[in-house]
Amino acid sequence: MSHLMIDQEKCTRDGICAETCPMGLIERKDDASFPSPTEDADTLCVGCGHCVAVCPHGALSLKTIMPEQCPPIRKDWQLTPEQTEHFLRSRRSIRVYKDKQVDKEAISRLIEIARFAPSGHNSQPVEWLVLYDRAEIQKLAGMVIDWMRYMLKQQPDLANLLHMGRVVDRWEKGKDPVCRKAPHMIITHASKENRMAPVAATIALAYLELAALPFGLGACWAGYFNAAAASWPPMQKALTLPEDHISLGAMMVGYPKYNYHRLPPRKEPKIIWR
Repeated sequence: MSHLMIDQEKCTRDGICAETCPMGLIERKDDASFPSPTEDADTLCVGCGHCVAVCPHGALSLKTIMPEQCPPIRKDWQLTPEQTEHFLRSRRSIRVYKDKQVDKEAISRLIEIARFAPSGHNSQPVEWLVLYDRAEIQKLAGMVIDWMRYMLKQQPDLANLLHMGRVVDRWEKGKDPVCRKAPHMIITHASKENRMAPVAATIALAYLELAALPFGLGACWAGYFNAAAASWPPMQKALTLPEDHISLGAMMVGYPKYNYHRLPPRKEPKIIWR
């Protein structure tokens, strides 16, 4: 069975699939010929689905991706530039949450959406850990505080730069500046040997954070949490990730306790045109 299949009754030989294949694995002998895979297509194709998605006639299939598996793009759902700007600017980092659990189905849907984030070579290396129990999150937050106390003694310059003393002080007064008493925490992880994984995880979490807004949810990057997860052995042991995996990002998720009503300004972009 060929890696790439062409329905010649549907194909108009327009060559769009050959032009858009990121790896250059589709070729045509001339303008009158049907597209076909190169000899190395089986081994080099990353399965991104560009060719299947771009064909306006549904004439092209891969072994792993058929046109009928790909929902059509709803043009009537496309955001205008103004709507896109409003959506992105209305996103806020949520640090105060209602005392209410989010259904596991909603969290699963967020991760389902986030898995479509781009990754190098379509490797899709990101895996997910959901800390659903708030008590477990608070236990881990306490470990982050232990890490900060260690850092304040062993690397005070770095610790003070990151305001760790203030974080510890607030924790000791009954506050939670680490996990913000969020009901849930979502952690991305992948093999430490995968060089593409850190960027892929960051993009995936960014997708998840943006997707939370239409669900009525709020999210916030848990920077202190992930810094400890990346370097503090007791924290790494407690997370019980697969042996060769490392934490690549953590995000708090829950229902926002308060609504926001305005879009704050930001610095003007510094742009160099060449």
